[in-house]
Amino acid sequence: MVQLASYLVADSVADYSTDRIDEESVFAVFDPREIDEGLAIRQSIPSDLMALLRGWTQGFVPLNTIERSLSDLIDARESHRVQRASGAITAQDAMAMLEPGDMLIDCTGTRSVFRDQLMPNAGAVDDSSSLAFLTADGPNTLKIRLEYALVITFLYGQRYDCNEQCKYQKNIDNPQYKFIPAVNRTCYDGSISHVTGIVTISAEDYERMPSRFDGTWLRSNFPHVAESMDRFIAKVKDETNGEIVGDLEIVRIPLDLYRARNATSREWRKTGTGDHPLARSAVFLAGDSAMGSPYFQSISLGFECAMFLAGLLGHRDVPLADLFDRYELYIYKQWLRVYNRSKMIKHNKDLLGCVGDTDALLAKLHIY
Repeated sequence: MVQLASYLVADSVADYSTDRIDEESVFAVFDPREIDEGLAIRQSIPSDLMALLRGWTQGFVPLNTIERSLSDLIDARESHRVQRASGAITAQDAMAMLEPGDMLIDCTGTRSVFRDQLMPNAGAVDDSSSLAFLTADGPNTLKIRLEYALVITFLYGQRYDCNEQCKYQKNIDNPQYKFIPAVNRTCYDGSISHVTGIVTISAEDYERMPSRFDGTWLRSNFPHVAESMDRFIAKVKDETNGEIVGDLEIVRIPLDLYRARNATSREWRKTGTGDHPLARSAVFLAGDSAMGSPYFQSISLGFECAMFLAGLLGHRDVPLADLFDRYELYIYKQWLRVYNRSKMIKHNKDLLGCVGDTDALLAKLHIY
């Protein structure tokens, strides 16, 4: 279940942010003219697509519903038919099909087919000494691992909302594992509250867990984590007199920030290697192929970058080199935006976990 960020349907500069943290980053990174350009692109989006986007910013929706709705919308277009060819494809397969002047948009996700093909003659560089776990999955991928976490979802038979005071009070008896609900990840549909949050775990915990499991497995194998969840949920029940519907649904994931150092084939064109497919064709990375972020931000960011790219490609009279430059700059600025917000979310979450422990709290603060 996902909910898109409200800035995707913003119609003014004032609405183009997720929260106060994001607002500060937006105005620090983007010129007002750049924000206005993005807002103008929204005005050109067909009304049926915009109606879907507006609906998806109002409440939770299954990810496959978004995928299916977009596919149905594309298939319903009479004026510009899309020819689909399903099947596995490698970068080599795709490059073999590229003709000079072709354009390819890679939206194959986190494990992008083309991301690490866009850096000519380069090898991966890791900095294992970095406190931010700075690594490179490949020659064109910069990755920062913030933490390991369990993403835990449950259904609750009463209305339930959670703010920072709630997160603190309900975790006050949990010394290590703390369940932190995301404010925008609790949704009440009239009878059931859908609640999603995260519990930070160690790298050792992560390695010992399967990728997906339920509350029964958690209680049998990691009782201390399960006990922290039980204490949290018990306090929710005391306040609202509800019950859990079903079991916990749990996914263990690394929370990574990553980006492509090059989001286009611009560097290949600069090499002058005219016989290479990427030097004579235009490649753009979109969505999670270009960058990814934790804390439920990626899907909205992917839509945002896709809308900008669509608007950019609509300028048929702009030279390709200029399109590359503008898209690369835009992607980098969106990276700065989501980097700042993600690091601040992580920092605030760490501070919340130390409230009541003065020494631990001071160890997290760096005051100059």
